[in-house]
Amino acid sequence: MIDLTDPKLVRLFERILRKGLGGFAAKLDDGPGFLPEANAPARDFYPGTRRFLPKAPEGSRWRLGYAAVDLTPYDYYKHDYYLGGYLTGANGFNNRVEEIVDKMQCRIVALDDATGRGAHLFAVIDCIGTGNRHIRLIRRKFADLIRLYAPEVKIASVNVFSTHTHSCVDTQGLWTATAKTAIHNLRKNRTGKGTYLDGPDPEYMKKLTDDVSAGMLRAVRDMTPGALTLAKKDVGRDYFSNRNRKSATALNTDLIRFVFTPDDPARRPTMIVSFPAHPDVAGLPTTDGQGSGRAVSGDFIYYMGELIEEAGCNFLFINGAICAIYMDRGATNDGVSFEHRWEQSLRYGREMARIALSLTKTKEEIEADALLSDPAGVEADRAESEANGVPYTLWYENWTPVRETELPACVNLRLARVKVPVTNPLIILVGKLNLASYDVLKTAGGGYAIYTEIGYLTLGGVFRAALAPGEFCQDLWLGGASLKADGAYLKKDFPFPALREALGEDLCVFGLANDAVGYIVPDNDYILGEFNNHYHELISLGERTGSTVVSALLALCRSAEREDLL
Repeated sequence: MIDLTDPKLVRLFERILRKGLGGFAAKLDDGPGFLPEANAPARDFYPGTRRFLPKAPEGSRWRLGYAAVDLTPYDYYKHDYYLGGYLTGANGFNNRVEEIVDKMQCRIVALDDATGRGAHLFAVIDCIGTGNRHIRLIRRKFADLIRLYAPEVKIASVNVFSTHTHSCVDTQGLWTATAKTAIHNLRKNRTGKGTYLDGPDPEYMKKLTDDVSAGMLRAVRDMTPGALTLAKKDVGRDYFSNRNRKSATALNTDLIRFVFTPDDPARRPTMIVSFPAHPDVAGLPTTDGQGSGRAVSGDFIYYMGELIEEAGCNFLFINGAICAIYMDRGATNDGVSFEHRWEQSLRYGREMARIALSLTKTKEEIEADALLSDPAGVEADRAESEANGVPYTLWYENWTPVRETELPACVNLRLARVKVPVTNPLIILVGKLNLASYDVLKTAGGGYAIYTEIGYLTLGGVFRAALAPGEFCQDLWLGGASLKADGAYLKKDFPFPALREALGEDLCVFGLANDAVGYIVPDNDYILGEFNNHYHELISLGERTGSTVVSALLALCRSAEREDLL
């Protein structure tokens, strides 16, 4: 048996990738999204808060607006749509949509603190990822709408996140009719005849950008005064799985919850929840009779939202640092049988929703609320688990509530553009074949790069978060084995401290923010040829992505905090 982790074999694979794919890519002309660095688009970028405030000034007041947009492709029976996330032999290398299980959505919050510095938009799309080109287009369309219909509203930032759901329409282009598109675009590249096909469906992406920008306008118009609270609880390892990257040992298991309560009791509160977990189960292709995975589903996020909305709240989910971090269904599944994969997502989502709704409640209060305790469902599941010889896990068995903190009305969000080198030959080839929705820079030295974005967010002078543009490795955030020479593949230290080590233990990370650049892993643990535990590198911009993003985040956060002290 071939040992795919053998260092000699790994280095051979890496040389083949770099020389083979790199040599092939070098023979191709640059794709239509390639621009000279001097022509890099500077428009459609919002720098965010120009003046950081250390605390809420007198007269500040939270104002929040909410909107939800349905992006589900209901006409799938007459138009081919493709899901983003899996393209394997288990689904026949074909992920064309065959059915609709639930909804693909974009949920949007507009937040302002009445300090005159402007409102911030947070739009979260149920999708595998949204690239820089389409994010700029969404911002441009939203800016046009604001100028026409709400010119009196000042906008400080427009932020577009992806949930990284593996069972929604492909918004990046890597999982569509990939082979057909690649062959067509290769022919166009070599002959110059015809036009390039886009990776993502252009008709669908136009509708998505139109609908999301219109939803942003509705959220701005919906802003109303109220109070904002924060609660956080470590819900334990049973709900999270750190797998596929053994060298990255950090695992954060916190669930963060914000609740906005309007002054007007007739209006619904809004709950914002964040924790790090791949929504990857509903679209997982299998060969065990549970289906091909070709069904549209918002995965556990949809079912979280469904229950939280049933409890009377609007809902928005922001994913965390999810490189190699997945939902662990052990505690929510027990011995319960499932006919379809999406039923596992349903069970996980509803349990996480109940946890989010109950953070500040006692066990007695949970049991007194049928929506939270679900006595009939619990008894049915317990009976099935015991019949299958598996102990049943009750999520609130040893429950301890946490305290909720009211946040003073002060939001600071500083954003910065960062130039990240693109050195991965596979990604360069994908770009030259126009398979993904990115604008690529041709640098003066003959290389390639992209401009992506990072951010630093504070709320109420209490909550702090770094915004990262892809699937961020938790070791880079929390510290872990892969940052040190002994635990890294290249046997050397990462050149920067982990974010929490440098910036404080309370710093959180929101991932897939304002871009989807693939995996962000430590430079010293980057190896292209080891596919068992380092497949993430195949979908990374290159070996300098981790240090480029981390160093830029450290500089951004430190500069903003120095302003806080002035």
